[in-house]
Amino acid sequence: MKVEALKEFLEEKVDKYNRPEFIMSDPIQVPRQFNQKENIEIAAFLAATISWGSRPAIIKNALRLISMMENRPYEFIVEGTTSDFEKLGSFVHRTFNGHDCIYFAQSLKNICQNHGGLQTVFETGYRKEESIKSALNYFHKVFFEIPGERTRKHVANVERGASAKRLNMFLRWMIRNDKKGVDFGLWNGIPASALMLPLDVHTGNVARKLGILTRKQDNWKAVEEVTGELRKLDPADPVKYDFALFGLGVFEKF
Repeated sequence: MKVEALKEFLEEKVDKYNRPEFIMSDPIQVPRQFNQKENIEIAAFLAATISWGSRPAIIKNALRLISMMENRPYEFIVEGTTSDFEKLGSFVHRTFNGHDCIYFAQSLKNICQNHGGLQTVFETGYRKEESIKSALNYFHKVFFEIPGERTRKHVANVERGASAKRLNMFLRWMIRNDKKGVDFGLWNGIPASALMLPLDVHTGNVARKLGILTRKQDNWKAVEEVTGELRKLDPADPVKYDFALFGLGVFEKF
């Protein structure tokens, strides 16, 4: 497909799926129930963290996790005691278990109290090399600076080649500001032009069929390749095409 035709095709799909109606079947509905910035950030990060598997299960479990935090996730994190966090020990989503959940709460507390919050951490990392990769690397370092973690598989390490789908999705939610009612656009220290595609099996398969991804593995090199192709279509907002690729894969079985 020629570049002009590809852009026209994908723009049509972006317009179709980048709408508030999309929220009702997407994990972004979990942070969408909040108005306070800090609540949105914590709820969004946790919902993104468990975003693998069936979407109904993701949404159900993310809402359950937020309810375990008394539906005030930011206050629960910053004011929570050890005994409060132990209440999360019964939470399970696939391989993300109660031990993981407690560590995540402790790490988020450290980030909020000692590093200025999630926005500050990601934006500080971004400024190191003016890239999302440097933002993700710095976040990974800060997240695991407190002792006690049992597993690191739930926070992507791009230095080891991870695609970081869930973190890139979280960053899309926080940074894109197109006033369409889906993404939040709360952070302004990282430009939308720098965002990387949240690459998963659906977006990857569609991208390969469209000829904008040649790599067979869904790893960081694949993220760089496909996002580079999408930047040719819209340098200012390449990951808006996430809506198109995901919609084509999940809803249209492209």
